[in-house]
Amino acid sequence: MVQLPTELKSWIASNADDLDERADGAASILPRLADADVLRIGVPRAQGGLGGHINDAVGAIAAVSSHSLAAGFVFWGHRTFIEYLLQSPNERLRDRLLPDLLSGRRAGATGLSNAMKFLSGVEALQIKAAVQDGVRTVTGKLPWVTNLRAAGFDVAAAVQGEGGSTPFVASLSSDSAGVRRSPDLALMGMRASSTAAVDLNGVRVSEDDIIHPDAGVWLPQVRPAFLGLQCAMSIGLAKRSLAETELRLNKNRDVLAADVDALSRDLDIAEGQLAAGLLDARFIAAPAPLFRIRLQLAAIVSGAVQLELAASGGQAYLSEPGRSFQRRLREAAFVPIITPSLVQLKTVLREHERRQAIVETA
Repeated sequence: MVQLPTELKSWIASNADDLDERADGAASILPRLADADVLRIGVPRAQGGLGGHINDAVGAIAAVSSHSLAAGFVFWGHRTFIEYLLQSPNERLRDRLLPDLLSGRRAGATGLSNAMKFLSGVEALQIKAAVQDGVRTVTGKLPWVTNLRAAGFDVAAAVQGEGGSTPFVASLSSDSAGVRRSPDLALMGMRASSTAAVDLNGVRVSEDDIIHPDAGVWLPQVRPAFLGLQCAMSIGLAKRSLAETELRLNKNRDVLAADVDALSRDLDIAEGQLAAGLLDARFIAAPAPLFRIRLQLAAIVSGAVQLELAASGGQAYLSEPGRSFQRRLREAAFVPIITPSLVQLKTVLREHERRQAIVETA
């Protein structure tokens, strides 16, 4: 994981429980991340970043998530939107939005959960385009998006082209007429993540707003970054739970040491496989191994939290001494349902394996 600046680490650690339980700290997360320059990690210097690779951004999100998954979730959504711009051929859009995103003045949100399901054949696109008198508008709903900061946001959305034409990916602004943000969703935890729904009603979209004109071509290229940055949240949470477990091992609970060592080795292997696949871009043509890494990391998170519970004993169930563990337990419960959910991934992998078996026996 990336070593976070001391001031940022201290702030996240001291506010982690409040960020999980209350929404009123949401406005502070992005400015804190921006002041620490972690939003610029893995962004080319020519684009205003600190340079490096997407793996460096994975390490930064993991480090933040080890202290607060709410903050890590905001970081993931924002940094993923930045990655969309970096991988977009639309230079004017990138030049227009990137400075405010990197400085934390404006939020970026990845509304492509529906698109990733569409890419895997799980569901149809929920946003449709129409053209009248030469004006293109989009209508539909994004039911669950994080980092929809009340002060202003830009959200990426995949849109079914007018009349069934080629789907495209657009950036939609909260300042545009027809964009309506719902109140924050009543989540079990991670309440400061600015997670809400977006209704789109006749929102105008110009060529300057198009991230990519062909979603079918672009989505497979950006999916490794989408999922790789998402995996960072699991990595950070698992490492924190394992570290907390190690702190509690003593002569009465050292029987857990072998389990901690085994799970730590599994985590190191999965993290290494993720980094290697992102480095050589193998996941673009062959996404199935990336899906399996996401599944494995979710299982590691679950196992790590359960080990922390076993090592903590009854204290974990008491309101105050167990408060931070109870937050991590809620955070771990969120990992399986982040899109693409574990159920969706297993469904896609089962279909992939079925088709592969047909090819091998043909």
